[in-house]
Amino acid sequence: MNSSSFPRASFLVRVAAIVYDILVVIGVLMFAAALALALSSALAKLGWWPLALEQDHAERLMSNWLYRFYLAFVLVGFYSLFWSKGGQTLGMKAWRLRVQNTNNRAISFRQAVIRFFASIGGLGNLWVLFNSEKLALQDIAAKCEVVRLTPEANQFKNWR
Repeated sequence: MNSSSFPRASFLVRVAAIVYDILVVIGVLMFAAALALALSSALAKLGWWPLALEQDHAERLMSNWLYRFYLAFVLVGFYSLFWSKGGQTLGMKAWRLRVQNTNNRAISFRQAVIRFFASIGGLGNLWVLFNSEKLALQDIAAKCEVVRLTPEANQFKNWR
């Protein structure tokens, strides 16, 4: 049962926030990739990690499991920090959504990580269409909720 003073978010508003966030995430991952390319280039110039014959830095990184893990870490970290510190990503802020516990408090970092993996890349939101309580799969798994804030409540600077 929703003990929050705000209504739970509908499926369409959640999807709208996801679209906004995808644009932000692309930028974050591009920046992370640029840092990795710069590091790869610097290590090659120093002779500490030379390129193979006919290989470029992007090819070397794409075939490296550590680079994939790094990008995944950046992605999980992005969502988990925003959800656990302020309850909102930029897309959620634009659509006045907030992830929280049912007592209106911010979720923990652990809950945020569970929420990220349970979302199955956003597909967990489909569960809202079949759940009378408007809870997504990730909300159920992380024991939290996504609410739609009023314009006034959305102005609150809740980064802790």
